[in-house]
Amino acid sequence: MSTTRSFGLRTWATPVTIGSFVLMAVSGVLMFFDVVPGYLVFAHEWFSWVFIVGTIAHIAVNYRAFARHLRTGWGRASVAVFLVLLLVSTFSFGRITAPQLKWPISEALVDAPLAALAAVTETDPEALVARLRAHGIGATPEQNIRQLAEEHRLDEFHILGLVMLPDR
Repeated sequence: MSTTRSFGLRTWATPVTIGSFVLMAVSGVLMFFDVVPGYLVFAHEWFSWVFIVGTIAHIAVNYRAFARHLRTGWGRASVAVFLVLLLVSTFSFGRITAPQLKWPISEALVDAPLAALAAVTETDPEALVARLRAHGIGATPEQNIRQLAEEHRLDEFHILGLVMLPDR
């Protein structure tokens, strides 16, 4: 008689769901308090897919209990409440939110000449060019980050980080 178990859904569904939930919960709380070191946001966004896969597998393994729960008033109410919250959260109700600003601001910064970015960061344009040169990026104050990224085959946000976060 073999003591090894097959590696089926039941083997991994719950551990993946629990592990990814812990990652999502902790990273979500840290993001709520604007503590976002390293790749925290990246991990939160991308591992949400692992959470989804784990949850679908967990539901598949426990389908009868899940279906039985949804037949109760509390089960239907909980799904309805969270679907309504999801729907409402997609509207900004006329307010401008930080996520809406993220990409337009990033694009404006990436397309602005280095001289303009120097003014924004209260840095002398030549000092900014020298800082980039110290990182192996030859530039002029008239160039923008998009041009430099293409020319030096670097990520735009890497160069933007060198401009906006000089102590990195």
